[in-house]
Amino acid sequence: MTEATLSTEEQTCCPSDCCNDDGATQHIAEELREAVRKQYADIAIGRENSCGCGDGEADVISARLGYSEDELVAVPEGANLGLGCGNPQAIANLKPGETVLDLGSGAGFDCFLAARAVGETGHVIGVDMTHEMLQKAREKAEEIDAHNVEFRLGEIEYLPVADNTIDAIISNCVVNLSPNKPRVYREAYRVLKPGGRLAISDVVAFRPLPENVLNDLKAYTGCIAGASVITDLQTILKDAGFVDIHITPKDESKGVIDDWAPGTDVSDYVASTSVEAVKP
Repeated sequence: MTEATLSTEEQTCCPSDCCNDDGATQHIAEELREAVRKQYADIAIGRENSCGCGDGEADVISARLGYSEDELVAVPEGANLGLGCGNPQAIANLKPGETVLDLGSGAGFDCFLAARAVGETGHVIGVDMTHEMLQKAREKAEEIDAHNVEFRLGEIEYLPVADNTIDAIISNCVVNLSPNKPRVYREAYRVLKPGGRLAISDVVAFRPLPENVLNDLKAYTGCIAGASVITDLQTILKDAGFVDIHITPKDESKGVIDDWAPGTDVSDYVASTSVEAVKP
């Protein structure tokens, strides 16, 4: 799948709906996953910057999304690529000694902030499917001698994490990129301890997206076309077993999302959203 528009066969399954485990949709899901992997590999090695900003602007974007100046200066240079859509740290309420998992950890930005919150007695695991992002994150961890952080290669639909071992799961603008969101949340439920919680920032749709957006591969890898509709996401979380579900759109994300797709009205359909839930 090299074109910017999905083929006729692929259009029979919109990206946000490609969530079944049957063979009929599996090849489409893998093609979408490979497109995402390639884009973020290019970002990691500097070939592309999906947020349209230079290195000096990443902190400006993150500040608009709710990160404090203290948080922005606390991470190694280059760990913040300006790719988020919110600040999961603001809702995670992380405590010293906790074990935290970051879904789609990228260059490690949120992992390093989480490591600071949980302290030396805590542990942070970042999972990413892109080798280039993992290499970048591991290099940054070495720079600051971060002993309580590790980065694992894996897909968020098949987490390389044991059952019932995680206190909190964070993620920043990644779950929308998965072609199998129900499986992502079932996996999240599996690895969380009883009483463990989700604290996720993601792009979510508050009404169905137009067909031309749904069928645009670039809009998918750009965190727009794969957004779940809020009511669908509520059902996915309930079916996975979660309780105390809160899905809260953030009005302040409108300007950032407009920057992702200038000249379009996508921010009339999607918003950065805080997704919170608990494993009973």
